[in-house]
Amino acid sequence: MHELSIAQGVVDICQMHAEGRRVLAVTLEIGTLSGVVPEALEFCFEASTNGTLLEGARLDIERIAATGYCRQCERAFPIDAYFDPCPVCGASPLEICSGEELRVKDLEVE
Repeated sequence: MHELSIAQGVVDICQMHAEGRRVLAVTLEIGTLSGVVPEALEFCFEASTNGTLLEGARLDIERIAATGYCRQCERAFPIDAYFDPCPVCGASPLEICSGEELRVKDLEVE
């Protein structure tokens, strides 16, 4: 379960930017192609915050849909997986435009 190490990394990042203030909420952006299971990350986040400035903080997750771009059709469209072909012309590979995100977007501190 790599979500535990991701949660610990999020806690480290947030503590560094909180500058000693208590963190009330954290907003994460997680892309559908990131390989992260949001529900597992929520569980690990709660466990990772015990005894830190983030203990009791709310975790808000914004899921980012995956989109691909076909260079042949010059069109962007939603995709479900890395190797989806273009739904218009069938071309492959596609350029991934979004869906790989995994970042701390926002912190709410006291």
